[in-house]
Parts: sequence; C-alpha cells; structure tokens
Amino acid sequence: MTNTTNLNSTPTTTHTREPILKATNLVKTFGKVVGLDGVSLELFPGEVLAIIGDNGAGKSTLIKCLTGAEIPDEGRIELDGKPVHFKRPQDARSAGIETVYQNLAVSPALDVAANLFLGREERRKGILGSVFRVVDTKGMRKKAKAELLELGISTLQDVTVPVENLSGGQRQAVAVARAAAFGSKVVVLDEPTAALGVRESKQVLELVKNLRDKGIPVILISHNMPHVFEVADRIHIQRLGKCAATITPQSHSMTDAVAIMTGAQTA
Repeated sequence: MTNTTNLNSTPTTTHTREPILKATNLVKTFGKVVGLDGVSLELFPGEVLAIIGDNGAGKSTLIKCLTGAEIPDEGRIELDGKPVHFKRPQDARSAGIETVYQNLAVSPALDVAANLFLGREERRKGILGSVFRVVDTKGMRKKAKAELLELGISTLQDVTVPVENLSGGQRQAVAVARAAAFGSKVVVLDEPTAALGVRESKQVLELVKNLRDKGIPVILISHNMPHVFEVADRIHIQRLGKCAATITPQSHSMTDAVAIMTGAQTA
C-alpha cells in the first residue's frame, strides 16, 4: 500500500505547513544496546501522531529524547523550526512540551485545581503574595474551571474535590488538562487509556480530539490499536530501534499496522 500522510482528512496541508516538532536521525545507545538507530519524526500543528511498536522497539526512548528525559547521542531536534537541546524534562516543559506519563504524577490529597497548578502555584497579588507567599486559591480554582470547560471536560464540575475521590478516567482528565493548560506547543500522552474501562477510555479519547481541535498537537503512545486508529491522523511505527513506517488510518488497516510492527510486512 502507498505510504501517505493525512492531517484531519486534508493530506495536502502537510506539504504547506512546517512541523512544530521535528526530530532528525536520532541515535541513542545504552552500552551495546541500541535504543534508537537514526529515527526521524515530524509533528504538525493540530494533529494527533500515534507512536506504536512492540516492547523494546524504541518508543519510550524516542519520547524521552523528545521530552528531555534522555539526551540523544546523535541527531537534531527542532521546535518551531529552531534547534533545541533538552538536558532535562524541565527544559522541555519550559519550551512548551508537556508529558503525561502512565503514573499520571497527580497528588491524590490535593483537589483538582491544586493539581492543575501543581508546581506552578499562583500567588496572591500585592504584599500577601510577594512577601508572605500566600497562594491564590480562589483565582486558581476559577482558572481551573475555565480550562476544564474549554477542553470539554464535563465530568469534573467541582474543582474543589480531592483527586483521590475521582475515578481513573477523571484522574487522567486532570493530568491531561494540566498538560493542555501549560503545554503551549505539544502534549505527549503515554498510554492514556491503559487500565481504564470502556466508558472512561472514550472520555479520554474525546479529550485527545478536543486538544487537536484546539490546535494543540498531540503525540500519543499506545498499545491499543482501535484507540490509535480512532484518533490518530498519522501513525509512526517503531521496530528494532528504527522507524519502520509512517502510515495513516486511511492508507493502512490495523492488520497492516501490526504486520509492519512485527516485520511481516513493509509499508
């Protein structure tokens, strides 16, 4: 089958837009183990790019290199057309790349609003904030509610509820909302529907679509092929540390994707 590119069902836009995130010939080794072997990737504005592959294919290493958790041995990473050199995750976050990992990194004892602003707490205006460092709880709750509303998250009406009282899907929504609120350029989601039920998974997938509709590009790492084919515009397939192919749900079937992933078929 032909390897084509599709962004929101308009393939031609890929050729007229510059990628917001671009990786070229990334190489990462761990002793004699090759994690990445010359991997290239492009992420365009307003698209969902899924990354799939078997265990050990290099998915996690690729994401870690793109988000500052690992430093590639070779290759180039560009953000908005400019080269970047992330030495730690905070560097990527400061540049506008937010990552939601499987463990979510939420604080169960804090409420929804406090989790959205975790590590970025806003202070009260004037002397209370500058000298006494009083947190602007009311202001953060107001902004948190507005952010959730904008993302179309209707299952979290009360931002004062402790996260420990939320379901798995709702906790995922909090983590994704935090990434969307501060990830001004790119949001990376690592297995966002893992261990979720059918209803909660659907809510998370709708949230991914909402991010895309807002123009925020999303990198989605997932083992769930139906979920990938439901929301992804393009699918980057990793195999043995390399990019085996980049396909679309329109150009290839799930069976094709699995065959390419296992080496039984080429794109």
